[in-house]
Parts: sequence; structure tokens; C-alpha cells
Amino acid sequence: MSRWFNIAGPCQEDIHYMLSPTRRLPDLENLIQQRSYFVIHAPRQTGKTTAMLALAQQLTATGDYAAVMISVEVGSAFNNDPSAAELAILGTWYDTISIRLPDELQPPALNQQQKEQPGRRIRAFLQAWAKASTKPLIIFIDEIDSLQDDTLISVLRQLRDGFPNRPQYFPSSVGLIGLRDVRDYKVASGGSETVAVDGFPGISKLLNPKGGRLNTASPFNIKVSSITLRNFNAEEVAELYQQHTEDTGQVFTPEASATAFDLTQGQPWLVNALAKEVVEKIVKDRNIAITKEHILQAKEILITRRDTHLDSLAERLREPRIKAIIEPMLAGLELGDIPNDDIQFVIDLGLCTMHPYGGLTIANPIYREVLPRVLTVTPMASLPMIAPTWLTPDGELNKDALLEAFIKFWRQHGEPLLGSTGYHEIAPHLVLMAFLHRVVNGGGTLEREYAIGSDRMDLCLKYGSTTLGIELKVWREKKRDPQEQGIEQLESYLARLGLNEGWLLVFDRRKNALPMEERLSTQVVVTDNQRAITVIRA
Repeated sequence: MSRWFNIAGPCQEDIHYMLSPTRRLPDLENLIQQRSYFVIHAPRQTGKTTAMLALAQQLTATGDYAAVMISVEVGSAFNNDPSAAELAILGTWYDTISIRLPDELQPPALNQQQKEQPGRRIRAFLQAWAKASTKPLIIFIDEIDSLQDDTLISVLRQLRDGFPNRPQYFPSSVGLIGLRDVRDYKVASGGSETVAVDGFPGISKLLNPKGGRLNTASPFNIKVSSITLRNFNAEEVAELYQQHTEDTGQVFTPEASATAFDLTQGQPWLVNALAKEVVEKIVKDRNIAITKEHILQAKEILITRRDTHLDSLAERLREPRIKAIIEPMLAGLELGDIPNDDIQFVIDLGLCTMHPYGGLTIANPIYREVLPRVLTVTPMASLPMIAPTWLTPDGELNKDALLEAFIKFWRQHGEPLLGSTGYHEIAPHLVLMAFLHRVVNGGGTLEREYAIGSDRMDLCLKYGSTTLGIELKVWREKKRDPQEQGIEQLESYLARLGLNEGWLLVFDRRKNALPMEERLSTQVVVTDNQRAITVIRA
């Protein structure tokens, strides 16, 4: 039977290429033996559901436990009505358990629990099941962070209340599975109210009248039990791709597997999506080996197409706490006074990671490309019709003609377009990139480099046989002219690209800046290393 690379929902062993689903969650069985309650969080589509389904099956197969994964997502439709949420959740749980566990491990009928007072039904159900079960119960609760407000608090309180009675009268071990760590579960309140939501007595949270986050390490009061599901490592990416080779004979070259890891940093959905695009669309002939170039081609397709995974990630850019981090990162600025919880939030989402050498960075090169491209959608839609005067009769890029076209474009449309994006600090960057995307549309690529504290964004435009290195700097209030620093930084960038010329754009964003017509100018500066840098002031 054929197998495929999976990019939708949990993996199924008979039809999907997959690695051991539990190898990325070490020591869970120790926590379960210790009757621990714990949290497993990781970004979407990293394999959480697949791993927990597999672990539940493994634990039940030992004969020592009754283990099952269930979900509370149906309760999210009733976040302000805990009573209705409880009934919806329990109905789904009962159906799920009837499918996933054998008859002898089924819970008692729901009738009695449904008669319980609202706010006690889930606790009563789990208590009755644990009491009747011949095996200790292990419960993995998926999509826990889909719950909010009163419903979330109610569920957490009921788990907390039953915890001291485990294992005879409550599940021996419970794992909460979600996108975020518990400190970022959303809670709202109609007024200032102290609610004990942190798993055990003695810890409470004063809710802001406008709502807030639980802001705690764990609802179970043991930080060590908050576990992140890691990405694949390079060896695991190669191992996954090797399964396709063994099934079909089609080889992924070592360079192809290494490139896939470099581009994705092992993010499971991206790893699978690249391979799926290559083997099902780009190289259908199983006699042709998959190369680095095929992986790069698939990367461009994924970014341009913005599949559901990338689109949902991009939607996060609208959130103020995300914008407060991503905007200075794109501009190369320091983060400033950002709450630690917000930094951890973007890490938990899988959007960013802490670089081994220090500093927050975008999690992988594909995300690094997606974010600015998403932000240029509105500026690109706002662009006027621009004739491709920068192309030679042979279809090559003429850099002098491109510069002339940009100056004309910026003079006529630059300032009005600056208001077409909500990311005002990097509006010039986004408008320039929108213009350059129009230039490379269908015939080239635009690559970006940016990092916290660098105070710049570097662009590499490739079109046919032409490569153009560009650096963007912003002249801000109470700062000195950035030209000198920009030339030095651009020289270093050009050296890495192997180029002897490039563009330095200096956007003057000071309140007392000269009018556009007066400040828009170009000047060629030749460095000590004989590199010709065209300084463009806009």
C-alpha cells in the first residue's frame, strides 16, 4: 500500500511516512508512574496529537493502565456558559472513549454525571470512572487552550479538586495538551475577581477587569511538568525522507535532506510539506533523484501559496503583542521593554526561537521569508501599474534602469503608500519590498536578512544572471545620519554575496526631514575596498 507525506491531522502509520511519535517526548512514562499532572505544549502541526494518541495506545497495551486521549475543543463554543460546555465535552468524551478503549475499560453511563450541578460534572465523571476502573486512568486532554474565560476556569478547578483523590477516585495522571503553556491561557472577567485556578490550593490569580492571562507556570503547580515537543533534528529529517526512498526507490540526496532541515529547522509540518510538494508535483518520476534545487523550488511554492499552516501563522501578526516583537525585529531594532511572557509566547507559538549565541530570532528561514511577504500584501495591492522598464530586450535586469524606475516610483507614490500598512516603524521597508516583489514577479527572488540590534534589513534581489545587494537604514529622531554605518554594514554584506556594488537606502523619518522632492537623491560612494555603493536618500 502506498504511503504519503502528511500535512493534515494526526499521522496514520499505514498511509503516512512517520517517525516514532513518542521519541520527542522523553521521560513522560516517568511522570505517569509518579502520578503527575503535566502540560505538553508546542506549536500547531508539530505532532502533539499523533504522539499522545500513540502513547495512550502503548500505555493501554501494557495492561497496566486505561489510557486515552480526549479533546475539549467542542466546549470552546460555550466559553461563557460552562454548563453547556460541560455537557458538550462529556458527550464527545464518551463517544471518543467508546472507540479508543476496549469494552472492559469503558466508563460508567453518563446519566448520573449529567444530573450533577454545573461546575461539577467533569469532576463527577472522572471520579466515577476512576472508581469503577480496574486500571489506573491516564487522561490526555487535547486542545485545552481552546477553552477560555469561565469555562476554562471551571475545567481547571474541577481537575484541581479531584487531584488529591487519585488514583482510586480520580485519574492517576492527566496531561493537558495545547498550543501554549498555561500562563497564556486566555481568561476574561467582568470585574476584579480572585480565582484559584492554579491546580492546587494556595495559589490564586487576581484577574484584570478587562481580562488577562493566567500568568502562571502550570495549573498543576509543578513547573518541571511543562514540556515542549521539540522539532525534528537533521538526522530525523533524513530518516523520514529515507522511508520514501525505501518505499519507492526515489532518492533524496544528502544535500536535499540537509537543505530541507536548514530551511525548516525541523518544523514537522514544513518538513513534510516540502517533501510532499516535491514528490507529488515537482518530480513525479521516481527514477529522478530529489536534489537541493527541487527543495528550494518547493520552498518558493509553499511561501507563495501560503498554505493553511503558513496562513494561520501570518494571521498572528495582527495581534498587538506579536507586532510589538516582530516589528522591531524586522527593522533590526532592540526589542525594548517587552514583557517576558510575550517573548515566551512567540516562542511557544513556534514563531521565534532563542538563538544559541543569544537573542531572539525567527524560528526558521521559511518563516523569515513568510512574515515580511505577508506584511507587503496590502502595499502590493496599493501599488500603481508599473511598466517593467528595468528589463533589457533580452529579459535581463538593468540595474541602472531599475534605480531610475524606483526613484520615479518613490517620488510619486512613496509617501502615500507608507500608510498602507499597520507596521508603521517599517513602512518604508514594506513599500520598498512591495515594489521589488513587482520587479521579481515570476522571474526572480528576493531574499531578506534581519536581526535584533543590527539596525538594518538586508535584501538580495536575484533576477536571471544579476544579483543586487541592498541595505535599508532609517534615519530616526535624535539619531545621527546612518550613512557611514550603513556603508560599512553593506560592505560586509556584499563581501558575503561576492559582489562589488550595491544599494544603500536611507529613509529619513525625522519630523524635520526635508520635503520628499528636496531629499530624494542618489550618490555613488566608492569604499576603500573599491566597492561602489549607490546611496539613495528617500
